Amino acid sequence: MGIDLSVEIGGIRMRNPVMVASGTFGYGPEYADLVDLNRLGAIVVKGISPKPVMGNPPARTVETVGGLINAIGLQNPGLEGFLRDGLPFLRGYNVPVIVNIWGRTVEEYEEVAAGFEGAEGVAGLEVNVSCPNIKEGSALFGGDPALFRRVVSAVRAKTRRPLIVKLAPDLSRVAEYARAAEGCGADAISLINSIPAMAIDIETRRPRLGNVSGGLSGPAIKPIALKMVWEAARAVKIPVIGIGGIACAADAIEFLLAGATAVAVGTATFLNPAAAIEIAEGIGDYLARHGLGHVRDVTGGLRS
Repeated sequence: MGIDLSVEIGGIRMRNPVMVASGTFGYGPEYADLVDLNRLGAIVVKGISPKPVMGNPPARTVETVGGLINAIGLQNPGLEGFLRDGLPFLRGYNVPVIVNIWGRTVEEYEEVAAGFEGAEGVAGLEVNVSCPNIKEGSALFGGDPALFRRVVSAVRAKTRRPLIVKLAPDLSRVAEYARAAEGCGADAISLINSIPAMAIDIETRRPRLGNVSGGLSGPAIKPIALKMVWEAARAVKIPVIGIGGIACAADAIEFLLAGATAVAVGTATFLNPAAAIEIAEGIGDYLARHGLGHVRDVTGGLRS
């Protein structure tokens, strides 16, 4: 019996359900000499804003038990820079390219979404709502229901492309935000983003990150992410992409069983650039071992 790993996320056809997460795979060239990009389910590029952003001062990353804390500061070349220098490279590969977008105001989200509308080679957009709105006292778009709906609705109005909304890691209201994203026109949701965290050097008594705090990712957050994906998948009918601490096929299969249609691999890629490809292969082995023909036979298969 043949094994079919293909999935569809809001109209985006993927050869397998394993993509690489935004912020951990750069814009493609960084890994092109190490792995076959065509074997990935999709590439989600590092977040793009309307104008270039330099990011935070060093130190920007610190290892911790079971994970990594980063405070890169959303450094990126901006819309024009990516369209000119980044996207042409990715067009040379047969893999869906999903562009993560962000802004500091609703208008900036609209600008960057509209800027990709006519761009060849963009399969869809992923909206990062874990950003502060400078017009609203730095309230997080993803942490305020009204702001959240405003930004998702605004982006939806500016693009016909498949729209994925990447939820902020709000542990208490994940179902509410998942339903809100669906109601505002999202084609899929992804979760979770990194969890706010910090580390201190006890000898200098100073923060170990230049920005003081950052976002925790890696195996330490997997149990939290898994529960949130399970809650979100039960709340909506649109596809859910599971993210958070996935380092092997067994991790990914847990997310699929919890209701995810696809998964994204992030921090594990730093240790093993081929992690996403190996995880996809491992999912195929799991299907064969259990006599299953399609990956959708696993999605939502958690037994009570």
